[in-house]
Amino acid sequence: METAQFRFELGSSVKLLAVSVTLGLVILLGVIYAVDYAVLRYRVAANRTAFGTEPVSSYYAVQEKNNKTEYIFKDKEDETCVHSLFSHLGYAPCWYLRRHPEKQITI
Repeated sequence: METAQFRFELGSSVKLLAVSVTLGLVILLGVIYAVDYAVLRYRVAANRTAFGTEPVSSYYAVQEKNNKTEYIFKDKEDETCVHSLFSHLGYAPCWYLRRHPEKQITI
């Protein structure tokens, strides 16, 4: 009987630890996002470099009836981005646009 009780206590403590770690990570992520947003708002209010532009090549991927895809390329355009870790104010972060310089639009 002692082994069954030990397994029950061990199982409940592992669940408690998993819930605590998950909750802690969610709270930490929320705090990081809030601080990132506050820094961005400060940069906007203080006329600092809150926004930037990155060149992005866009192209259309048009699916045709014969299971082929036609690609229509557009010229490079400068896309507005924010200097932050996360997307804010409807703009992608500049680091993300630098890593993904092509944008596919599927039709």
